[in-house]
Amino acid sequence: MWDLLVAPFVEFGFLRRALVGCLALSIAAPPLGVFLVLRRMSLTADVLAHGILPGIAAGFLVAGLSVAAMSLGGLAAGLLVTIGAGALSRATGGREDASLAALYLVALALGVALISMRAGAVELTHLLFGSVLGVDDPSLFLMAGVATLTLAALALAWRPLVLECFDPSFASAEGARGGAWHLLFMGLVVINVLSAFQALGTLMAVGLMMLPAVASRHWARSVGGMATAAAGMAAAASVAGLLLSFHADVPTGPAIVLVAGAAWAVSVVFGPVDGLVARVVRRPHFAG
Repeated sequence: MWDLLVAPFVEFGFLRRALVGCLALSIAAPPLGVFLVLRRMSLTADVLAHGILPGIAAGFLVAGLSVAAMSLGGLAAGLLVTIGAGALSRATGGREDASLAALYLVALALGVALISMRAGAVELTHLLFGSVLGVDDPSLFLMAGVATLTLAALALAWRPLVLECFDPSFASAEGARGGAWHLLFMGLVVINVLSAFQALGTLMAVGLMMLPAVASRHWARSVGGMATAAAGMAAAASVAGLLLSFHADVPTGPAIVLVAGAAWAVSVVFGPVDGLVARVVRRPHFAG
């Protein structure tokens, strides 16, 4: 058991860095995913994960696998997609989700085209699916810094965000400035997706944010309980996914997302809150 579960993290520094980075992501990103679920914006994170790809590709073309260059490019692209979708919907009277869908499809195609201009198979796999070898010290500092900023911002914005989720009319009547909180929240989503791409890749970064968040509704009824459950499942999926990646020699991002997906499947079946088994067990009681 030591060789299987503990020895890889003891012997290899790159695995320890990946573990610390993924745990930082697990603390900060899943609570944002909970709010996305409550706002019925679950696919927005996936859109943003694709939307940052052109910026990351541009940074890669300029400076290679530089964390600073790719992060700045990805941040600019993510904010452009987010703000551009809102501006287009207001200017044309259309739905914001439709504008997001159009922008992310264009961004995804542009990003892949830019990467293909210079990247080989190794670099392409690293950017799209992540690699534990890619979590160097700058990547680790980025993940830790984003996690710290996110937790501080959530502590400030928690009550307005909860109020916006459950009673936006009352929040508006109380002058809660929902637009400003929404922009802050979307900015947090962008930087968390961006910070995850080194370990999980741009195509898998959203998995650690959303799968535990979706699963958490089967373990808690309060927003705080859901956020805690989501963070716990994300941390467990990070550890198990890194071990699976190391022992089975599979890309890190898919390994972590597959473990998180398995946790979601278990939650759907055995979760005490609206899980399939719980519904079957309760049915005779209500029938009587």
